[in-house]
Amino acid sequence: MTQTIENGVFHSKAGFVSGTPIFVGTRVPLKNLFDYLAGGHSLDDFLDDFPSVSREQAVRTIDIAVLNGSKTWNVDPHGLFCL
Repeated sequence: MTQTIENGVFHSKAGFVSGTPIFVGTRVPLKNLFDYLAGGHSLDDFLDDFPSVSREQAVRTIDIAVLNGSKTWNVDPHGLFCL
């Protein structure tokens, strides 16, 4: 089963990267982005280390998380999930 969220920015698919939400077209989990930011790294640091993720994908993911508020979105070991 494939779940695509927010116009193809990220998705999860059973049996692909263990169903962890990843950026579309990559194997990069969303959790990596939020771990970088929480660790004090910049968006540019993240994009340099994960060149398969576009700036647009990263910015849209951050926007989605911000628009939904910190109480709505939770990052756990499997990535970003809507509560």
